[in-house]
Amino acid sequence: MRFDEGSRALYASDSSNYRQMPIGVVVPRDAEDVEQAVAACRRHAAPIVSRGAGTSLAGQACNVAVVLDMSKYMNRILDLDPERRIARVQPGVVLDDLRAAAERHHLTFGPDPATHNRCTLGGMIGNNSCGVHSLMAGKMDENVVEMEVLTYSGLRLQAGSVSNNDLRRIVAEGGERGQIFARLEVLRDRYAGLIRERYPNIPRRVSGYNLDYLLPERGFHLSRALVGSEGTCATVLEATVRLVESPRSRVLLILGFPDVFTACDHVPQILLSGPVGLEGFDDSLIASMRQKRLRLREIESLPPGGGWLLVEFGGQTRGEAESRARILIEQLRQFPDQPNIKLVLDPAEQQGMWDVRESALGGTAVVPGEPITWPGWEDAAVPPERLGEYLRDFRGLAERFGYKAAFYGHFGQGCIHTRIDFDFTSPTGREAFRSFIEQSADLVVGYGGSLSGEHGDGQARGELLERMFGSDLVQAFREFKAIWDPENRMNPGKVVDARPLDSDLRLASFHPPAVSTHFAFTEEEGFESAVLRCVGVGKCRRH
Repeated sequence: MRFDEGSRALYASDSSNYRQMPIGVVVPRDAEDVEQAVAACRRHAAPIVSRGAGTSLAGQACNVAVVLDMSKYMNRILDLDPERRIARVQPGVVLDDLRAAAERHHLTFGPDPATHNRCTLGGMIGNNSCGVHSLMAGKMDENVVEMEVLTYSGLRLQAGSVSNNDLRRIVAEGGERGQIFARLEVLRDRYAGLIRERYPNIPRRVSGYNLDYLLPERGFHLSRALVGSEGTCATVLEATVRLVESPRSRVLLILGFPDVFTACDHVPQILLSGPVGLEGFDDSLIASMRQKRLRLREIESLPPGGGWLLVEFGGQTRGEAESRARILIEQLRQFPDQPNIKLVLDPAEQQGMWDVRESALGGTAVVPGEPITWPGWEDAAVPPERLGEYLRDFRGLAERFGYKAAFYGHFGQGCIHTRIDFDFTSPTGREAFRSFIEQSADLVVGYGGSLSGEHGDGQARGELLERMFGSDLVQAFREFKAIWDPENRMNPGKVVDARPLDSDLRLASFHPPAVSTHFAFTEEEGFESAVLRCVGVGKCRRH
């Protein structure tokens, strides 16, 4: 238990724009420790928030609450069954540890965010994480089989797919568990029509609660309904997740287009070729990385262009993967606006190109001579076939506000990442920020998209959910949370009845004391400015 000011300060922020000082930090060794910590919080009516690597971008990993840091001790793979292709894990397991264990059986875990060597499975469950290869294996919700969760009231229960017969039995048994299941069934029946009507049918709908998994056609799957709930409903103690076949050989096709919009226009056609990954980025990202002297060798080897797509093909042999890539190359050469093409077969060179893409956040965050860029609208998603026109409109909106932004992300699933040079230090800057976010929300909803395509709602987008789902479904979200957490002690002020998106901003009250240092930090304009170079990406947490 860590209740000193230094430890609390370390957990006061995540990778978002927000800062909220926690009550204290608990680092449990096992599920029984979690039970005891929650029981202590319950006695004092103290809220709690679970945390993994703390790389969340929407503010969901910081709160005025007791933080449960699962990453230090509850980080074991409890079981891995290659025959059934499942693994049972504690919430603090680092993704790459699970992937390394699975690869010994030529299996892998599909969702793989850029933070894969430090992000935890519990954090991924909280955010409904995705990554490059969710194109191959789906989002986190599609890869969770079952979970053991703990409610704020102290109830431990297994959450998985429930048949109608089992549902009847559980409800008939009564008790707190039976009441939860009964109320969820009533909630489902009341809102089923609206859920079917208003949930966008796109690859990257991450915003809102996964109430669609309560529908009969989705198997009344409680664990998947809880994925993406950002710790606002229950605490994950253990999860059983799905493993998929890992392509034994991969090749990478790099396509250079005149601009990023033209690259987006070609996404639907490229998807027909069956890639296992399809990412993209623009020339602004490359210019920033060149200015920071990041990945220079890889950047110089890109084919000519102003917007690029990375198209990965997999197969049991290199010949199989290469054949798929060459078929696409021949198709692209038939078009009058064919891109510049580079086929990369060497695994080390392929990894170098993926490193360029994974360095995007750090590469665009703090560029010498340029304003610092921030998250806030960094992961909206639209139907992939409309990505080009959406991005053109979004660029126009940013330009009307005088904002600069580099674009990169999971183009194959219509998800765009960006960091923008918001001004959080002045009242007029914060007013412009709010106006821009509200107009951006209306824009993406107009395209049938999702406010969040990967990073979750948290505080950054929670108050905007009504624009996407309507007031009726937002009320359904409120009722869903109340079924699990009637006292509103689980990560309050996030997702449901969220705190304003322009409150608790770190820089609005950032007045660090002057610190006398030996080094001058001239390029950073002093030590006080140097600390802002930390963007919360979590690379310091690698093993």
